[in-house]
Amino acid sequence: MIGKNQLVSLIKAHKCIHPFDYGLLDGDGYVLTVKEERTLHYLEHQNLISNEVVFTPPEFVAHLTAKSKYGRMGLSFLNAAKVHSGFIGRLALELVNLSNERQPITIKRGDPLMHIEFMKREGEASPYSGGYMFQFMNEDEIGEYMSILARDFKTLFPKEYLTKAAKARVAVVSQI
Repeated sequence: MIGKNQLVSLIKAHKCIHPFDYGLLDGDGYVLTVKEERTLHYLEHQNLISNEVVFTPPEFVAHLTAKSKYGRMGLSFLNAAKVHSGFIGRLALELVNLSNERQPITIKRGDPLMHIEFMKREGEASPYSGGYMFQFMNEDEIGEYMSILARDFKTLFPKEYLTKAAKARVAVVSQI
């Protein structure tokens, strides 16, 4: 796992987390926040979207862990805790309320929710090629990351793939 100083350098060089707030650095990782307020009722499943766009450069994978505060409240995270190398987009965090008290749990916009840590990978990169590339990003954000890819990772993706992925991206939660 990379340390704090390497993470900050990576973020500055490639916008691996955007927007970035130094106050959300936590140990060797970063804490992602929630884009929109959500209330989950007992046994309800919802997808929460990270406020931050995450880009995992090809020589890295990212690992996610929930803030323990939410586990103690009864929230369970359903999705895999990995971000593939090459992925760019906001993360959909799949949650279910399993509270013993059967009470609703509200997560407010901007609340810190999920730790993300970047780990160096070994061997040849096999970058993300699924249907969620650029999910929940607007045109300006996509253009910004296309520029980063063209500048720093020219051979990572075929241009046709990126153009197709940008057009076919998931734009709203109801599409997932």
